[in-house]
Amino acid sequence: MAIALCLMIEGQEGLTWERWRRLARAAEDGGFDALFRSDHLTGLSGDPKRASLDTWASLTWLASNTSRIRFGPLVCPLTFHHPALLAKRATAVAELSSGRFDLGIGAGWHEGEHAMFGVPFPPLKERMDRFECGARAIRALWQGRPVTLDQPYYPLRDAESYPVPPGGRVPLIIGGRGERRTLPIVAACADEWNTTRITLEDYPAKVAALEASCRAAGRDPAAIRRSLMVPYIVGRDARERDARLAKVRRIFPRVPETDAAWRSAGFLFGEPSDLVGELKRWEKAGVTRVMLQTLDMEDFGAIELLAREVVPACR
Repeated sequence: MAIALCLMIEGQEGLTWERWRRLARAAEDGGFDALFRSDHLTGLSGDPKRASLDTWASLTWLASNTSRIRFGPLVCPLTFHHPALLAKRATAVAELSSGRFDLGIGAGWHEGEHAMFGVPFPPLKERMDRFECGARAIRALWQGRPVTLDQPYYPLRDAESYPVPPGGRVPLIIGGRGERRTLPIVAACADEWNTTRITLEDYPAKVAALEASCRAAGRDPAAIRRSLMVPYIVGRDARERDARLAKVRRIFPRVPETDAAWRSAGFLFGEPSDLVGELKRWEKAGVTRVMLQTLDMEDFGAIELLAREVVPACR
């Protein structure tokens, strides 16, 4: 099976309804497998005045206004969302979209937005403990029967949630690469493991760690889909690529400054053929779909270039 290419955008960095409608159309018409968006409350680089369209409103709109693509959040932090409510919302949107919805969840990491809006931000260990309990609760609530979970966070007592999702479950995506906590949670609960900020050279060691966690959990590693979220800069010539990089750095000042640094970080940079070559290497490493992180959501020229030259070459 060919690698599936998805668009992913940072919804807190200027997403409006007009842009969201245009992105949905670009994903549908451009042959992309899916459209994903982040779930944050404010701009990550300290600009609170950028539009940040509500995550669940935008996802619900996609359910009725697209017909082919899959879609979902990458990722919903459990610091923002109670897992029982997430399970209920995910089921509703999955049903509305005829089963095209994927739910991505995370532990929460951006302390600044939590402080800005008064959202509790526990220490890392507690966030991971809550995340593990929350992932179990979400999966349990999709079983279509009374469930009791005796656990320190989000316990369930004869809990039932109806309707059940189409097909009995919503695909659950868990992102991260921590070997001590995250990968065991992936092994126990996820349908898909998503990772980012990793090089091809470092990837096999993380795969081996996940497989070890699966063996410890009594689960077949082949049952867990592997995906990658990766930023990209694409252009037909150096001037076009440099202009796109400069714009991205105005939005996210901490991304690498040069094409060499971009590539050494494991990001995609170059002509369309360069991206195709790297994506095929990721496919060979076992990745089945890639979320192309579009850091400048206004750059529809880059998206159109992907649709014309990269998506068809990876089918």
